[in-house]
Amino acid sequence: MHLDRKSVKIVVAGGFGTGKTTFVGSVSEIPPLTTEEVLTQASVGVDDVTGVEEKSHTTVALDFGRITISPNVVLYLFGTPGQDRFWFMWDELAQGAVGAIVLVDTRRLDSSFPAIDYFERRGIPFVAAVNRFFGECAYTEEEIRGALELHGNIPLLWCDARDKSSSKLALIGLVRHAMSRMPVSA
Repeated sequence: MHLDRKSVKIVVAGGFGTGKTTFVGSVSEIPPLTTEEVLTQASVGVDDVTGVEEKSHTTVALDFGRITISPNVVLYLFGTPGQDRFWFMWDELAQGAVGAIVLVDTRRLDSSFPAIDYFERRGIPFVAAVNRFFGECAYTEEEIRGALELHGNIPLLWCDARDKSSSKLALIGLVRHAMSRMPVSA
């Protein structure tokens, strides 16, 4: 065990069905811990499945994965549940995080607003990552930025949550962004 090992906590957030579980699973070096349960009749009228009608499972607590960057640095990934009824868990999941990736589904941009608002209000560095899981994006970066009302200093990235290298690039983008916001040592 390395006594000087640094742990870095990253949150993967976004709306219901944006690919958070898939993202964590694609990049984790360990089998990810997931808390997925089958969507049942009890969720009808509670969870909005518009645009993701084929979705059969949902995260009810968190997803967890790990990536060893070097012998001294380990990233711990915490995926949030996307439904409104589980948002009470976000404060615990985000506590101590150096930053977050907000996954964006351009078919349902409005599902990204709560996550963006959450991290903006708390001053937690984040990037918005358009998940191309559902195919090519028909919108330009400028159109997406405008629709999400993203400030110019918030990176907008493109990724495919199913693809390990694409997910890694999104994580690199987040780490660079978070590091750029750290105070400079004298």
